[in-house]
Amino acid sequence: MTSKVAEEALGYEQARDELIEVVRRLEAGGTTLEESLALWERGEELAKVCRRWLDGARARLDAALAEESADGEGDSE
Repeated sequence: MTSKVAEEALGYEQARDELIEVVRRLEAGGTTLEESLALWERGEELAKVCRRWLDGARARLDAALAEESADGEGDSE
């Protein structure tokens, strides 16, 4: 598997695309139990990477909206 540093270097789209491929392979079957477990573990890692990216994006949007709201409050006085 990949190291934590390499995992964190994955962009959202890269992690998402690889996760889609992992799911496709798992759904297709034909892998050994060991291969399936390795794919599952990789999928879990990729899902965490995607979640971190999405959480970060949400935080940035929330901060931008809060700043916009705060700027708007000063204009109405």
